[in-house]
Amino acid sequence: MAEDPISSKITPAALATSAARYRTELLKMPIFALGQTLRFFTLRPGIRYSETVGELSGSIELAPYDEQRVEADDIKVKGRTLYTFFGDVVKNFSPNGVAQSIYGSSITSGEGLKNVDIVRQVLAFLSAKVGRGLAVHLFDAVRNAGGNKTKDLFNGFDTITSNEIAAGDISAEAGNLFEFSEAITDVNAVDMLSSFCRAASDELLENFDGATESQASGLLLYVPRSVLDAYNADFKATTGNSPVYDKFNQTSVEGFPNIRFVPMAAKSKSPFIHLSTRQNMLIGVDQMPGSKETLTVEKHHAFLLQFILTMFFGAQFESIDKDRLLVGKLHPAA
Repeated sequence: MAEDPISSKITPAALATSAARYRTELLKMPIFALGQTLRFFTLRPGIRYSETVGELSGSIELAPYDEQRVEADDIKVKGRTLYTFFGDVVKNFSPNGVAQSIYGSSITSGEGLKNVDIVRQVLAFLSAKVGRGLAVHLFDAVRNAGGNKTKDLFNGFDTITSNEIAAGDISAEAGNLFEFSEAITDVNAVDMLSSFCRAASDELLENFDGATESQASGLLLYVPRSVLDAYNADFKATTGNSPVYDKFNQTSVEGFPNIRFVPMAAKSKSPFIHLSTRQNMLIGVDQMPGSKETLTVEKHHAFLLQFILTMFFGAQFESIDKDRLLVGKLHPAA
């Protein structure tokens, strides 16, 4: 019987050796797997469990020369805590089955395997799967120490938002909350989102640094795709066949060229939209030498292997001040 070329390359020893050899690279794969999503957030490495983030507050002003003048106002740090939570995954898998799913039948025999590092690709594939789970729950994750899903690992941005609203720190009075009076639909989306953007503070709206379709710069409006779809439909109906507006897919809010739509699968059922900057939306990880993060492959079964990964992950707003963030509380659809 001819030898299975995959089986001849993928062995428990080969996987374990590769996991050790490429550990640092493979541990980065869950973060790399955030893909395009990561372009709209700021990654903070080197955080194990928690770090104080935030911004300076207090006034300091240049004034006409007076050798007797000394300002008494204190400069303070309005601190927020970026928590990263230690998580793990222990997954039984069939190495040959994973290889088949990566390469398909066309490359799993003969010359097709000659120059392919299948062992490394199998481990990268599994690591990336972890990252895609993180991307899906960036907003709706709710920390539950007794849970067993990615959604239980950390508090996502929507959860943090809900907690801050309950505490009164995100509110209409504070200038960082806008409550929609009706659901966003195909016939009112343009007016509704324009009203939302006009409610932003002048300082927030001044975040303009040449935002383009290819850059995650300027102000970012994180929305469910359904909200953008409604905006596009309403915008097209409003402008009709005007040569000035010749494309269906709008990338910015009309009248606010520095506000770019960021539709995300992670916000598909979100009760909020967020207007902020990439710099204010933090994702915390460790990913540093000497970390407790590990990636190993072990054999405890006759036919299956165990993929074992541990890593830190968390999310936080650097600031919820009205000059850095405006939250839109969506009205439920009828």
